[in-house]
Amino acid sequence: MPTTRTRTRLTQRERSDGTIEELLRAARTLFAERGYSATSLDAVVEVAHLTKGALYHHFSGKQHLFRAVYEREQTRLSHIVAHAYLEAKPGSWEAVFVGAKAFLVEVLAPDVQRINLLDAPGALGTEEMREINSGCLKMMEEGVRRATETGDIAPHSVTALTHLLYGGLCETAMAVARAEDQQQALDAGITELRTLFDALAVAP
Repeated sequence: MPTTRTRTRLTQRERSDGTIEELLRAARTLFAERGYSATSLDAVVEVAHLTKGALYHHFSGKQHLFRAVYEREQTRLSHIVAHAYLEAKPGSWEAVFVGAKAFLVEVLAPDVQRINLLDAPGALGTEEMREINSGCLKMMEEGVRRATETGDIAPHSVTALTHLLYGGLCETAMAVARAEDQQQALDAGITELRTLFDALAVAP
């Protein structure tokens, strides 16, 4: 009997996880295509082939649903950056540059721009975004700290340099998203980023 009850609980959890997954998948598709304001919860449940009751069982409303999509997006972006960093020379200043470049290249995608750059500030507010993005900031800080410890860059205030670089990346990403020629804006941003990183690097 205990085994049966446990299996029932696991099945219910799996069903719940499946429902959340379908809702988030549908919501991301619609938020990316239509934008936050133009996406209705009715449209989300229709695409997900679920009921409004199922949605409200897991999310309090559209903002809560968008936050969940945004959190997942930030996790995905952080994985892309981390993979690029590890594919370079982990712990080096060059690896930090490679990770930063990977972030900028990824945000050229229209769906990424719509959710992460154009709609998130209005839907969530800057403070909530900062809270969600704290992990990305810490990842950048760890990269800067390691580069300092290895002597790839001269001693700096790790916190101050991290905020300077992170803020610059976010503003560059936003500039790319709003540019008439986004590829040109991206190329220019990466060129200036390369110059900045080279200026901070300690000559071998």
